[in-house]
Formats: sequence, structure tokens, C-alpha cells
Amino acid sequence: MTQTTTLAAAIAALERHLGFRRGRLVSMAQRLQNAGVIPTGAPRTAPQLTPANVVDLVVAYAADAPLHHAPRSVEAYGALTPGGANLDAAPASVKVSATEYLQSIAALAAEGDTGIRRLKLEFVSTWPELAVHFEDGSIHRFLAVGAVSGHWQSAGHRQSITINGAALADALQEIFH
Repeated sequence: MTQTTTLAAAIAALERHLGFRRGRLVSMAQRLQNAGVIPTGAPRTAPQLTPANVVDLVVAYAADAPLHHAPRSVEAYGALTPGGANLDAAPASVKVSATEYLQSIAALAAEGDTGIRRLKLEFVSTWPELAVHFEDGSIHRFLAVGAVSGHWQSAGHRQSITINGAALADALQEIFH
């Protein structure tokens, strides 16, 4: 059975553990609901979110884009590939997008796996990039197809939001247990 939680519980946990602003989370959730990215509730029924829906909410917030770009940000960050590789001709077993990677991390954290606690997830908002920092100092980058890993993807400065894996794990544990 798939684990679910209410939108209100997810927002409260993300605010408490990740330091996300409640008002912005509520606005992001409304934009994502209007676009059909996360579910809406029914009359007198709260929206029920899966771990994948919570990941979409985290990505929308961490992308730090204007509210009206929230659904597009979830799509853009979700389509990122390891190192910007074109995976069209790759076997299905190696086709991993940022969405699938983040959803697997969230599922493991919700189940109590402690491995995520040592990660840092860096969402670059200047251009779509997800950098997963490991305990040993290595970095696994998800970039737009064709981008050169480890290089500036744009002129100017690089702005990012880093999410501590332990804080994300604590939020997911609270939400789904």
C-alpha cells in the first residue's frame, strides 16, 4: 500500500525540518495543484500526498523560481539526467532522471533508511541543476541534456539552495510515520 499524508502535514513538516516558509509552501502547493502536479482534495477531504508528491513540492520550493513557474520548475528539474547525458538510446536499466533519483531517496527515507542522512541535495536556481553531495566529498550532478557537468551553465553568479539529507529524512519520517 502506498503511504499518503495530508498536504497540511507535509507543509508543517517541511517548514519545521527544512526551514521552508509556510506561506510560500502553501502558494507553491496551490500552483502545483492547479497544474495537476500534486492532487487536490475533495469537499471536506484533504489532499492526500505520496512521497513523490512531497518531492515535487520540495523541488518547486528549492528551485526558487517565481510562483507561476513552479509546475515548469518541477518538470525541468525532473528531466535532468546524470551529468547531462542523453539517455534516449540507453537501456531502460540505466535511464535515471532526477525525479526518479529523488523519489527513490524519499521512499528510502520514509521507510527509515539512514543513508540519506549523510547526503546534501543542492538545487541550483540560476539554471536547472541538482548536485548530490556525498559524505566522501564526491558529487553526483543532474543537468539538462547536453550540459557540461562541472561547468557554469550561464554567465553570472551561481545561486543555490542546499537541503541537508538528515533534515529531509526527519521531515519524511514525520510525514509518513
